[in-house]
Amino acid sequence: MNIGLFLLIKPFAGVEDQVKIAKEWGFEHADITDTNAGGSMLGTAGFSPTVSLDDNPFDVKRLFDKYGMTISTVCAHANLLDPSKPSRYGTHEVMKAIRFASAIGVKDVITTDNEPSTEWAENLSFDQKTLIIAEKLYEPVKMAQDMGVRVLLENHGPITDTIEGLSKIFELLDNPPALGINLDSGNCWLGGTDPVEVAKKFKDKIHHIHWKDLGEEWVPKRGKQFGAGFSTIAMGDGIIDIKGVCEVLKDQNIENSTLEIVGDQELMQKSVDFLRSCGI
Repeated sequence: MNIGLFLLIKPFAGVEDQVKIAKEWGFEHADITDTNAGGSMLGTAGFSPTVSLDDNPFDVKRLFDKYGMTISTVCAHANLLDPSKPSRYGTHEVMKAIRFASAIGVKDVITTDNEPSTEWAENLSFDQKTLIIAEKLYEPVKMAQDMGVRVLLENHGPITDTIEGLSKIFELLDNPPALGINLDSGNCWLGGTDPVEVAKKFKDKIHHIHWKDLGEEWVPKRGKQFGAGFSTIAMGDGIIDIKGVCEVLKDQNIENSTLEIVGDQELMQKSVDFLRSCGI
């Protein structure tokens, strides 16, 4: 399994700076970490590692190629629980990300529900929430199938952090082959679910992993917060059963994974060494 980096290594730096550092640190794979529709003021100025979904995808690929880096996934984290509106990242952007990825041969586009930001979404029942998510994914998944891309749901919200929620979404969409899971070891645990059990339940649907471990200070937030963004400790230094996840998934032929860790080169290398020791 390839182990890559999330491209948020250096604050206030553009995509090229992030890719260059990742390569210097010995990595050969990275996600397109942030995407936006249209133009980004900070992205244009080189202060943010964001990629416009309206850019020429081959220009972005050439940038990665310049440093001998391979794009693992295109991240398109949406607000799938909140009502649709033009300024809210949702179905339209996910479909753009699918076209973008397909054009340059990137297999996976990652999206998620996220915590709802509206009172309306917070008050929905479980069945209503899963239906809302499935409806927003119906057309993207159909298009992904036609374009040879997979849409991967990441554990990053009150529904995707649960086995029941993920199962219901797959059921509502009739288990399409173009819909899979990006297992986030940290987010899954933080949301209140055992990532080892998620790995066991969905091992045939997991096609990418976001690796992060979390320390004791996160225990009071467990089941109350959905999504940790990044870890600041090395893999194996926290309280999550990362070895258990590795044991379940090490023979699943998952091609790519990504470290979601903020830190220096030593911290990243320690994490890689730990995962390799676990058979990844």
